[in-house]
Amino acid sequence: MNNKPLKETNSHIAGEVTFLVGVSNDDHSRTASRFAALRASRSGGRVALLHVVEPPEFQHWAAVFDLMREETFEKANLLLEDISKEVISLTKVKPSLFVREGPIGEEVIAQIEEDKSINLLVVGAAPPAQGKGKLISWLASQLAGNLKIPLVIVPGDLTDEQLKELT
Repeated sequence: MNNKPLKETNSHIAGEVTFLVGVSNDDHSRTASRFAALRASRSGGRVALLHVVEPPEFQHWAAVFDLMREETFEKANLLLEDISKEVISLTKVKPSLFVREGPIGEEVIAQIEEDKSINLLVVGAAPPAQGKGKLISWLASQLAGNLKIPLVIVPGDLTDEQLKELT
């Protein structure tokens, strides 16, 4: 009989999928979060919402910098709470909420590396008239196959009916 420990795998176990949604204050982020919530509710999965705060460029006076930073984090938390309400209405489960500070792409990758429960990265794509979003541009130019989980890009102009059909 072989007593070697089983090798750990990252194979999918039904009901244990976590969708990490990169969110900002725009409609296509909300579309991506609805997509993830609908998929999670239909598959028994979970949703995590991540908002990345880029440090303020104004750093001349420490007190002003600290105030600007505090206000930025307050707005980020309010945004996540607002989007989480919609996720809860679709999944009946409160999503995990994360706010990170730094360059957006690097912080998304860091969150994925730190939280091994994340299985899919979901981002919303701005409609063509609005141009590319920062996160999608960074992911496309920097990752080139280095992301260890699937990336789902959700067109930001999908209707709720289209989202239901896709999920």
